[in-house]
Amino acid sequence: MNSTTIATPAGPFTILASDAGAVRAAGFTTDEGELLALVHPSLRAEPRPRPDLGPVSAAVLSYLDGDVSAIDDVPVEQRTGGPYLAHAWDVLREVKPGEPVTYTEFAQLSGRPEAIRAAASACARNAVALFVPCHRVVGTDGTLRGYRWGLDIKKWLLAHERTTNS
Repeated sequence: MNSTTIATPAGPFTILASDAGAVRAAGFTTDEGELLALVHPSLRAEPRPRPDLGPVSAAVLSYLDGDVSAIDDVPVEQRTGGPYLAHAWDVLREVKPGEPVTYTEFAQLSGRPEAIRAAASACARNAVALFVPCHRVVGTDGTLRGYRWGLDIKKWLLAHERTTNS
C-alpha cells in the first residue's frame, strides 16, 4: 500500500492507496497509523511513502484548484460488515458538491428512510474522507454535525464546494 500527504488549506491530507490506485483510507492528518487502523484488516498493509500517487494525487489537487468533481471517479476500496454500509457509501458518492443533504435525506436516498442512525453510522465509519464525501451530510436544521476530522475542516470543505460550484 502506498501513502502520500498533500498540503491543503484545511490542513495536511494523507491518503493510503492500493498499488492499483484504489484509496483505502484518507483523512486530514499526517498520522498514517491512525488511517491504517481504519482500513479493513483484509486490506491492511504497511504503507510505503510516495511523493505522489499519480491520478489520485492529481484528483485531489484538481479538487483544491476548484474542480470539485475531480474526486468523483477515484476508485475506493472499503470492506464492511454488511451490504448497507457499502450501499450507503455508494450513495454518498452521488451527493453533489455544493448541495449537502441532511441525515434524514441521506437515509431516504440510501433506501432506508427510517434508518437515520444507520445513515449517520455510515458517515462515521467512512474511512476514505473526501472521496466518499460524508462531509456533505448535515443536520436536519442545516447545522454541522460530527466529522472525524473536525467541524472546522467540514466547514471549509462545504464552503470550498459551495463557492467553486456556484
